[in-house]
Amino acid sequence: MGSSAKRKKEKKKDFQKPKLKVGKARPKAANATDTSFRAKSIVLNQQSIHSAAPTSTAQFAHTLSLLSSKSDTQRRDALSYLTTSTIAALAAGQPLPQPVPIILPRLHSLLLDGSTAVRQQLLKLLAALPGAEISSHEVEQLLLYVRAGMTHLAADIRTSSLEALDWLVAVQGEVVVSCAGGWAKTLRILLGLLAWKVASNPGDNSSVVGDGGRWTSVPKATFGKVGGEAKMQTRLLNSLALFLRAGLAAPAAQQNGPRHHPDHAVPWGFPLRHTECHMLPTRSNPFSHLNLFGAPRDAENEMFEDREDRQRWYAENVGEAVEAGLEGARKEAGEVGRAAAGVRKVVAEGMNGFTLDE
Repeated sequence: MGSSAKRKKEKKKDFQKPKLKVGKARPKAANATDTSFRAKSIVLNQQSIHSAAPTSTAQFAHTLSLLSSKSDTQRRDALSYLTTSTIAALAAGQPLPQPVPIILPRLHSLLLDGSTAVRQQLLKLLAALPGAEISSHEVEQLLLYVRAGMTHLAADIRTSSLEALDWLVAVQGEVVVSCAGGWAKTLRILLGLLAWKVASNPGDNSSVVGDGGRWTSVPKATFGKVGGEAKMQTRLLNSLALFLRAGLAAPAAQQNGPRHHPDHAVPWGFPLRHTECHMLPTRSNPFSHLNLFGAPRDAENEMFEDREDRQRWYAENVGEAVEAGLEGARKEAGEVGRAAAGVRKVVAEGMNGFTLDE
Protein backbone atom coordinates (compact mmCIF):
# COMPACT_ATOMS: atom_id res chain seq x y z
CA MET A 1 0.00 0.00 0.00
CA GLY A 2 2.87 2.34 0.80
CA SER A 3 4.44 1.99 -2.67
CA SER A 4 1.06 2.51 -4.37
CA ALA A 5 0.47 5.74 -2.50
CA LYS A 6 3.95 6.90 -3.41
CA ARG A 7 3.37 6.32 -7.11
CA LYS A 8 0.08 8.21 -6.96
CA LYS A 9 1.80 11.11 -5.26
CA GLU A 10 4.52 11.24 -7.94
CA LYS A 11 1.94 11.25 -10.72
CA LYS A 12 -0.03 13.99 -9.00
CA LYS A 13 3.12 16.06 -8.65
CA ASP A 14 3.53 16.14 -12.45
CA PHE A 15 0.21 17.96 -12.80
CA GLN A 16 0.63 20.42 -9.96
CA LYS A 17 1.26 24.04 -10.91
CA PRO A 18 4.35 25.46 -9.15
CA LYS A 19 3.69 28.35 -6.82
CA LEU A 20 5.70 31.46 -7.76
CA LYS A 21 6.91 33.87 -5.09
CA VAL A 22 7.56 37.55 -5.55
CA GLY A 23 11.25 38.34 -5.98
CA LYS A 24 12.21 34.73 -6.57
CA ALA A 25 13.20 33.57 -10.06
CA ARG A 26 11.32 30.80 -11.72
CA PRO A 27 13.17 27.51 -11.52
CA LYS A 28 14.95 26.54 -14.72
CA ALA A 29 13.77 23.61 -16.73
CA ALA A 30 15.86 20.49 -16.95
CA ASN A 31 16.50 21.02 -20.68
CA ALA A 32 17.18 24.80 -20.54
CA THR A 33 19.94 26.19 -22.80
CA ASP A 34 22.40 28.70 -21.47
CA THR A 35 22.33 31.83 -23.68
CA SER A 36 24.17 34.17 -21.40
CA PHE A 37 27.34 34.18 -23.50
CA ARG A 38 28.13 37.08 -25.89
CA ALA A 39 29.94 36.63 -29.21
CA LYS A 40 33.06 38.71 -29.72
CA SER A 41 32.88 38.50 -33.54
CA ILE A 42 30.91 36.94 -36.41
CA VAL A 43 32.86 34.98 -39.02
CA LEU A 44 31.44 34.31 -42.50
CA ASN A 45 32.93 31.54 -44.59
CA GLN A 46 32.27 33.37 -47.88
CA GLN A 47 31.86 37.08 -48.32
CA SER A 48 32.56 39.48 -51.15
CA ILE A 49 33.05 43.19 -50.63
CA HIS A 50 33.49 45.45 -53.67
CA SER A 51 34.06 49.15 -53.58
CA ALA A 52 32.49 49.58 -57.05
CA ALA A 53 28.79 49.02 -57.82
CA PRO A 54 27.83 46.23 -60.27
CA THR A 55 27.49 47.18 -63.91
CA SER A 56 24.08 47.60 -65.49
CA THR A 57 24.65 44.48 -67.59
CA ALA A 58 25.46 42.36 -64.52
CA GLN A 59 22.50 43.76 -62.61
CA PHE A 60 20.19 43.16 -65.59
CA ALA A 61 21.39 39.55 -65.87
CA HIS A 62 20.90 39.03 -62.13
CA THR A 63 17.37 40.41 -62.35
CA LEU A 64 16.60 38.01 -65.19
CA SER A 65 17.50 35.13 -62.91
CA LEU A 66 14.94 36.38 -60.36
CA LEU A 67 12.08 35.74 -62.81
CA SER A 68 12.04 32.11 -61.68
CA SER A 69 11.59 33.09 -58.02
CA LYS A 70 8.80 31.46 -56.04
CA SER A 71 7.65 34.82 -54.69
CA ASP A 72 5.03 36.67 -56.76
CA THR A 73 6.25 40.01 -55.44
CA GLN A 74 9.83 39.31 -56.40
CA ARG A 75 8.86 38.27 -59.93
CA ARG A 76 6.74 41.40 -60.33
CA ASP A 77 9.50 43.69 -59.04
CA ALA A 78 12.03 41.99 -61.33
CA LEU A 79 9.78 42.58 -64.34
CA SER A 80 9.32 46.20 -63.30
CA TYR A 81 13.08 46.75 -63.14
CA LEU A 82 13.59 45.08 -66.54
CA THR A 83 10.88 47.28 -68.06
CA THR A 84 12.41 50.45 -66.66
CA SER A 85 15.91 49.48 -67.81
CA THR A 86 14.68 48.59 -71.31
CA ILE A 87 12.79 51.87 -71.74
CA ALA A 88 15.75 53.89 -70.46
CA ALA A 89 18.21 52.13 -72.78
CA LEU A 90 16.03 52.60 -75.86
CA ALA A 91 15.32 56.24 -75.00
CA ALA A 92 19.06 56.93 -74.74
CA GLY A 93 19.73 55.18 -78.07
CA GLN A 94 21.84 52.51 -76.38
CA PRO A 95 21.66 48.73 -76.88
CA LEU A 96 19.83 46.66 -74.31
CA PRO A 97 21.94 45.28 -71.43
CA GLN A 98 20.98 41.81 -72.69
CA PRO A 99 19.88 40.94 -76.25
CA VAL A 100 16.25 40.10 -76.96
CA PRO A 101 16.99 36.38 -77.74
CA ILE A 102 18.21 36.01 -74.14
CA ILE A 103 15.36 37.96 -72.55
CA LEU A 104 12.39 36.33 -74.31
CA PRO A 105 12.99 32.68 -73.27
CA ARG A 106 12.85 33.79 -69.61
CA LEU A 107 9.41 35.34 -70.21
CA HIS A 108 7.63 32.41 -71.85
CA SER A 109 6.41 30.66 -68.72
CA LEU A 110 5.27 33.94 -67.14
CA LEU A 111 2.44 34.13 -69.67
CA LEU A 112 0.80 31.35 -67.64
CA ASP A 113 1.68 32.85 -64.24
CA GLY A 114 -1.05 32.64 -61.65
CA SER A 115 -0.48 36.20 -60.40
CA THR A 116 -2.39 38.93 -62.22
CA ALA A 117 0.15 41.60 -61.22
CA VAL A 118 2.99 39.55 -62.72
CA ARG A 119 1.17 39.09 -66.02
CA GLN A 120 0.26 42.79 -66.25
CA GLN A 121 3.88 43.77 -65.68
CA LEU A 122 4.95 41.16 -68.24
CA LEU A 123 2.75 42.78 -70.89
CA LYS A 124 4.38 46.14 -70.14
CA LEU A 125 7.82 44.61 -70.62
CA LEU A 126 6.80 42.96 -73.90
CA ALA A 127 5.46 46.28 -75.18
CA ALA A 128 8.80 47.94 -74.33
CA LEU A 129 10.92 45.39 -76.22
CA PRO A 130 11.96 46.31 -79.80
CA GLY A 131 9.75 44.17 -82.02
CA ALA A 132 12.14 44.32 -84.97
CA GLU A 133 14.74 42.30 -83.02
CA ILE A 134 12.39 39.34 -82.45
CA SER A 135 13.32 36.52 -84.84
CA SER A 136 10.92 34.04 -86.44
CA HIS A 137 12.10 31.22 -84.16
CA GLU A 138 11.39 33.29 -81.06
CA VAL A 139 7.94 34.23 -82.40
CA GLU A 140 7.14 30.56 -82.97
CA GLN A 141 8.23 29.60 -79.44
CA LEU A 142 6.34 32.49 -77.86
CA LEU A 143 3.22 31.67 -79.86
CA LEU A 144 3.13 28.19 -78.29
CA TYR A 145 2.72 29.70 -74.83
CA VAL A 146 0.23 32.29 -76.10
CA ARG A 147 -2.00 29.56 -77.52
CA ALA A 148 -1.67 27.57 -74.30
CA GLY A 149 -2.81 30.63 -72.34
CA MET A 150 -5.74 31.25 -74.68
CA THR A 151 -7.08 27.76 -73.87
CA HIS A 152 -6.29 27.96 -70.13
CA LEU A 153 -8.95 27.15 -67.55
CA ALA A 154 -8.42 30.46 -65.73
CA ALA A 155 -10.34 33.33 -67.31
CA ASP A 156 -7.80 36.03 -66.42
CA ILE A 157 -4.96 34.04 -67.99
CA ARG A 158 -6.98 33.73 -71.20
CA THR A 159 -7.48 37.49 -71.20
CA SER A 160 -3.77 38.21 -70.69
CA SER A 161 -2.80 35.75 -73.42
CA LEU A 162 -5.19 37.49 -75.81
CA GLU A 163 -3.43 40.80 -75.10
CA ALA A 164 -0.08 39.11 -75.73
CA LEU A 165 -1.37 37.84 -79.08
CA ASP A 166 -2.43 41.36 -80.08
CA TRP A 167 1.06 42.65 -79.24
CA LEU A 168 2.74 39.85 -81.18
CA VAL A 169 0.59 40.44 -84.26
CA ALA A 170 1.27 44.18 -84.06
CA VAL A 171 5.07 43.81 -84.01
CA GLN A 172 5.56 40.66 -86.14
CA GLY A 173 2.26 40.00 -87.87
CA GLU A 174 3.72 38.51 -91.05
CA VAL A 175 5.92 36.11 -89.08
CA VAL A 176 3.04 35.07 -86.80
CA VAL A 177 0.78 33.97 -89.65
CA SER A 178 3.66 32.37 -91.59
CA CYS A 179 5.24 30.18 -88.90
CA ALA A 180 4.28 26.56 -88.28
CA GLY A 181 0.78 26.45 -86.79
CA GLY A 182 0.60 30.22 -86.65
CA TRP A 183 -2.26 30.60 -89.10
CA ALA A 184 -4.50 27.54 -88.89
CA LYS A 185 -4.20 26.60 -85.21
CA THR A 186 -4.37 30.15 -83.86
CA LEU A 187 -7.38 30.98 -86.02
CA ARG A 188 -9.23 27.87 -84.87
CA ILE A 189 -8.57 28.78 -81.22
CA LEU A 190 -9.91 32.30 -81.75
CA LEU A 191 -13.07 30.95 -83.38
CA GLY A 192 -13.40 28.42 -80.57
CA LEU A 193 -13.30 31.19 -77.95
CA LEU A 194 -16.09 32.92 -79.89
CA ALA A 195 -18.05 29.62 -79.86
CA TRP A 196 -18.39 29.66 -83.64
CA LYS A 197 -18.88 26.27 -85.22
CA VAL A 198 -15.89 25.40 -87.36
CA ALA A 199 -15.98 22.92 -90.22
CA SER A 200 -13.76 19.96 -89.41
CA ASN A 201 -10.91 19.21 -91.76
CA PRO A 202 -11.19 15.58 -92.95
CA GLY A 203 -7.41 15.23 -93.06
CA ASP A 204 -6.86 16.66 -89.58
CA ASN A 205 -7.10 14.30 -86.62
CA SER A 206 -6.56 17.01 -84.00
CA SER A 207 -10.20 18.17 -83.98
CA VAL A 208 -13.06 16.51 -82.18
CA VAL A 209 -15.69 15.77 -84.79
CA GLY A 210 -19.37 15.84 -83.98
CA ASP A 211 -22.78 16.22 -85.63
CA GLY A 212 -22.22 13.54 -88.23
CA GLY A 213 -18.52 14.28 -88.73
CA ARG A 214 -18.98 17.66 -90.35
CA TRP A 215 -18.90 20.27 -87.60
CA THR A 216 -17.00 20.78 -84.38
CA SER A 217 -18.49 22.75 -81.56
CA VAL A 218 -17.04 24.11 -78.31
CA PRO A 219 -18.78 25.83 -75.39
CA LYS A 220 -18.54 29.58 -75.31
CA ALA A 221 -15.59 30.78 -73.25
CA THR A 222 -16.21 33.01 -70.25
CA PHE A 223 -13.87 35.78 -69.17
CA GLY A 224 -14.38 36.51 -65.52
CA LYS A 225 -17.22 38.74 -64.31
CA VAL A 226 -20.80 37.90 -65.11
CA GLY A 227 -22.30 40.32 -67.58
CA GLY A 228 -19.02 41.03 -69.32
CA GLU A 229 -19.58 38.54 -72.15
CA ALA A 230 -20.45 41.29 -74.63
CA LYS A 231 -17.36 43.28 -73.69
CA MET A 232 -15.08 40.27 -74.04
CA GLN A 233 -16.74 39.22 -77.29
CA THR A 234 -15.98 42.69 -78.63
CA ARG A 235 -12.39 42.26 -77.56
CA LEU A 236 -12.19 38.86 -79.24
CA LEU A 237 -13.63 40.26 -82.45
CA ASN A 238 -11.07 43.07 -82.44
CA SER A 239 -8.26 40.54 -81.96
CA LEU A 240 -9.71 38.42 -84.76
CA ALA A 241 -9.76 41.47 -87.04
CA LEU A 242 -6.09 42.19 -86.32
CA PHE A 243 -5.13 38.57 -86.94
CA LEU A 244 -7.10 38.29 -90.19
CA ARG A 245 -5.65 41.59 -91.44
CA ALA A 246 -2.13 40.25 -90.86
CA GLY A 247 -2.88 37.02 -92.72
CA LEU A 248 -5.19 38.10 -95.56
CA ALA A 249 -4.16 41.67 -96.36
CA ALA A 250 -1.93 42.25 -99.35
CA PRO A 251 1.76 42.85 -98.54
CA ALA A 252 2.94 46.44 -98.51
CA ALA A 253 5.11 45.85 -101.55
CA GLN A 254 2.08 44.83 -103.60
CA GLN A 255 -0.07 47.66 -102.27
CA ASN A 256 2.48 50.29 -103.25
CA GLY A 257 2.44 49.32 -106.89
CA PRO A 258 4.73 47.35 -109.27
CA ARG A 259 7.96 45.76 -108.19
CA HIS A 260 10.86 48.23 -108.17
CA HIS A 261 14.52 47.62 -108.60
CA PRO A 262 16.43 48.20 -105.34
CA ASP A 263 19.03 50.38 -107.05
CA HIS A 264 16.85 52.27 -109.50
CA ALA A 265 13.57 54.10 -109.30
CA VAL A 266 12.10 52.33 -112.34
CA PRO A 267 10.02 49.12 -112.45
CA TRP A 268 11.39 45.88 -113.83
CA GLY A 269 11.15 46.14 -117.60
CA PHE A 270 11.62 43.96 -120.64
CA PRO A 271 13.37 41.50 -120.91
CA LEU A 272 13.32 40.99 -117.13
CA ARG A 273 10.37 38.90 -115.98
CA HIS A 274 9.78 37.63 -112.42
CA THR A 275 13.29 38.64 -111.53
CA GLU A 276 12.49 38.71 -107.80
CA CYS A 277 11.90 34.97 -107.89
CA HIS A 278 15.50 34.37 -109.00
CA MET A 279 17.19 36.66 -106.52
CA LEU A 280 18.80 35.63 -103.24
CA PRO A 281 16.33 35.24 -100.34
CA THR A 282 16.15 38.08 -97.88
CA ARG A 283 15.62 35.90 -94.77
CA SER A 284 17.27 32.87 -93.22
CA ASN A 285 16.02 29.34 -93.91
CA PRO A 286 13.79 30.30 -96.85
CA PHE A 287 12.73 26.67 -97.44
CA SER A 288 11.57 25.96 -93.88
CA HIS A 289 7.99 25.60 -95.14
CA LEU A 290 9.06 22.41 -96.95
CA ASN A 291 9.96 20.77 -93.60
CA LEU A 292 12.70 18.70 -95.24
CA PHE A 293 14.38 17.55 -92.02
CA GLY A 294 11.72 18.11 -89.35
CA ALA A 295 9.06 15.89 -87.84
CA PRO A 296 5.90 15.35 -89.91
CA ARG A 297 3.28 18.04 -89.34
CA ASP A 298 -0.47 17.69 -89.22
CA ALA A 299 -2.84 19.96 -91.11
CA GLU A 300 -2.99 22.66 -88.44
CA ASN A 301 0.79 22.83 -87.97
CA GLU A 302 1.56 23.52 -91.61
CA MET A 303 3.27 26.74 -92.65
CA PHE A 304 1.35 29.16 -94.88
CA GLU A 305 4.00 31.62 -96.04
CA ASP A 306 2.07 32.75 -99.11
CA ARG A 307 -0.97 34.98 -98.84
CA GLU A 308 -2.80 32.95 -101.48
CA ASP A 309 -2.28 29.75 -99.46
CA ARG A 310 -3.75 31.40 -96.39
CA GLN A 311 -6.70 32.68 -98.41
CA ARG A 312 -7.33 29.19 -99.80
CA TRP A 313 -7.17 27.55 -96.36
CA TYR A 314 -9.48 30.21 -94.96
CA ALA A 315 -12.05 29.74 -97.72
CA GLU A 316 -11.96 25.95 -97.52
CA ASN A 317 -12.01 25.49 -93.74
CA VAL A 318 -13.38 28.44 -91.75
CA GLY A 319 -14.88 30.87 -94.26
CA GLU A 320 -18.46 29.67 -93.81
CA ALA A 321 -18.13 29.54 -90.02
CA VAL A 322 -16.82 33.12 -89.87
CA GLU A 323 -19.62 34.41 -92.08
CA ALA A 324 -22.26 32.65 -89.96
CA GLY A 325 -20.70 33.93 -86.75
CA LEU A 326 -20.47 37.48 -88.05
CA GLU A 327 -24.10 37.39 -89.09
CA GLY A 328 -25.11 36.36 -85.59
CA ALA A 329 -22.86 38.98 -83.99
CA ARG A 330 -24.24 41.69 -86.27
CA LYS A 331 -27.74 41.07 -84.92
CA GLU A 332 -26.60 41.87 -81.38
CA ALA A 333 -25.86 45.49 -82.42
CA GLY A 334 -23.99 47.79 -80.05
CA GLU A 335 -20.24 47.37 -79.64
CA VAL A 336 -20.42 43.73 -80.69
CA GLY A 337 -22.15 44.66 -83.94
CA ARG A 338 -19.60 47.38 -84.73
CA ALA A 339 -16.72 44.99 -84.02
CA ALA A 340 -18.34 42.35 -86.26
CA ALA A 341 -18.65 44.94 -89.03
CA GLY A 342 -14.93 45.65 -88.67
CA VAL A 343 -14.12 41.95 -89.03
CA ARG A 344 -16.37 41.68 -92.08
CA LYS A 345 -14.59 44.65 -93.68
CA VAL A 346 -11.17 43.06 -93.06
CA VAL A 347 -12.34 39.77 -94.59
CA ALA A 348 -13.82 41.52 -97.63
CA GLU A 349 -10.59 43.44 -98.26
CA GLY A 350 -8.40 40.40 -97.65
CA MET A 351 -10.39 38.05 -99.89
CA ASN A 352 -10.92 40.62 -102.63
CA GLY A 353 -9.98 39.15 -105.99
CA PHE A 354 -9.61 35.60 -104.65
CA THR A 355 -11.62 32.80 -106.24
CA LEU A 356 -11.62 29.28 -104.89
CA ASP A 357 -10.75 26.80 -107.63
CA GLU A 358 -13.10 23.85 -107.83
